[in-house]
Amino acid sequence: MAEHLSPEHADPRGERHELSSDDVFVVRGGNALRGELRVNGAKNSALKLMAATVLAEGTFELTNVPAIADVPVMADILRGVGAEVAVEGNGVTVVMGEPHWNTPREHVTKIRASISILGALLARCGRARIALPGGDRIGARSIDMHLAGLEAMGASWQQEGDEVEVRAADLHGADIALDFPSVGATENIVGAAVLARGTTTVENAAREPEVQDLCNMLNAMGADIEGIGSPSLVINGVDRLHACAWETVPDRIEAGTWAVAAAITGGDVTLTHVRPGDLRMPLDKMRAAGVHVEEGPSTIRVKAGGGLRAVNFVTLPYPGLPTDMQPQMMVLLSQAEGTSRCTENVFESRFTFVEQFAKFGADIEIDGHHALIRGPRPLRGAEVPGLDVRAGAAAVLAGLIADGETRVHDVHHIDRGYAGFIERLTSLGADVERVTRRDA
Repeated sequence: MAEHLSPEHADPRGERHELSSDDVFVVRGGNALRGELRVNGAKNSALKLMAATVLAEGTFELTNVPAIADVPVMADILRGVGAEVAVEGNGVTVVMGEPHWNTPREHVTKIRASISILGALLARCGRARIALPGGDRIGARSIDMHLAGLEAMGASWQQEGDEVEVRAADLHGADIALDFPSVGATENIVGAAVLARGTTTVENAAREPEVQDLCNMLNAMGADIEGIGSPSLVINGVDRLHACAWETVPDRIEAGTWAVAAAITGGDVTLTHVRPGDLRMPLDKMRAAGVHVEEGPSTIRVKAGGGLRAVNFVTLPYPGLPTDMQPQMMVLLSQAEGTSRCTENVFESRFTFVEQFAKFGADIEIDGHHALIRGPRPLRGAEVPGLDVRAGAAAVLAGLIADGETRVHDVHHIDRGYAGFIERLTSLGADVERVTRRDA
């Protein structure tokens, strides 16, 4: 909602402009996307790297940070616990001293990533209090596993209303097995374990590139984490950590979104500053659907093939196909010959955007956590809300291939995940613009 957002958004040069909940993305379909685009740093990594700065005194220099709306919010959270933070372009400087244990509620509730500060703050202060975070409403993302892991390490916790307070006089190592490879739980447990006494093991740990990025930065700060990128992490606690400089990994979800946009518009787009290995499953599924994909060491070129064909896919934790690519893939498969089947295994409410997608003329049938996408179907322009970061981006993608004009509202969600979304589409030849609702 509008009151839960930063008052700014950013373009690809890092300049910040006023952000309004009344803004609308107007999309006129029919243009093939062509050109070259540098992929931004990963949203789902940069925010966690910022949170990890509470673990050490000193000056952190974070680079390749995407100029998205969530970054100033995380900066405000860090300021609220005592840090000095400067955000300029794609760089964030954090000067951390002794942090406060009580996080600023007015900022914490704006973004889901705020929960990632919990374990680190507990390790540094012996106490942490945080309101349950906000962000996209795509499922009941409980923090039960976060708290159970911290409890195994000697912490106690209590909840008052929508706030949780965690305390630990002596954090110690523990053997922890996660019921599900939760990204957030893995990050919070690791954030606490790096300064805990003894050794912590985490089985069924999340393996996402963004989790690996966090663990690698922690090791650069002096932590001792083994098994990075595997489902078994071993964290040997150390007495103290130090500040460092770190470059955020490229955003695989942004890269996947641009890849789908190129494919559905019959375009030819080369993505640079990307790690193709992080997108192995989405790229394999796109090839199976008939998209021409060429990979280099740090590039991906996507060209339309001779016609799209149906494929089945399942969303799973990494290295499976990410749930954050599910809406975009469904747009792609709405143009494929035959019936595709999507099985959503991560968020139970991820299909809420399908009702809006039907306004474009797509033929999608929902059966529990399965969706049948029948194609190809010609799409027509529609007026739809951007329900969350990825659903909003997918609605714009649908507009790129729809007949007539599409208007996407609630675009502040897209601003949270994509820096300069409209400007970057325009640079590839799309006919899109951002207007205020009163001018639309």
